Amino acid sequence: MHTVEHILNQTMVRMFGCERSRNAHIERKKSKCDYTLHCAPTEEQIAEIESRVNEVIAQHLPVTVEFVTRDNVPQGVDLGKLPADASETLRIVRVGDYDTCACIGAHVENTSEIGTFRIISHSFENGTLRLRFKLV
Repeated sequence: MHTVEHILNQTMVRMFGCERSRNAHIERKKSKCDYTLHCAPTEEQIAEIESRVNEVIAQHLPVTVEFVTRDNVPQGVDLGKLPADASETLRIVRVGDYDTCACIGAHVENTSEIGTFRIISHSFENGTLRLRFKLV
């Protein structure tokens, strides 16, 4: 589930030009992510999010981990959510060439292990899109 969060975040960035989720609750059975958007996405766009995430999963991308110092963080990796007491050495997770992000979560070794991504509900209020999703 944690790896699919990375794919979903990058998909949202690419589709809407927004930041990665500002709030996420990742669980084994179902999860949710919140995104700040200027307007509510259409039903077609919600379906497109699901489709694009599943297309990335189907590419069987390797998921790799590397440790870097703060001075050597790959370009484009946002460290804004790191706690103030985070160590000097950071764990960087890459999902093929699709996404790169600092993360401490558990991940699969290959996207082929994820299953199918399904958006089970969504809501939009006060500029926040909340997506609830699961893997089947």
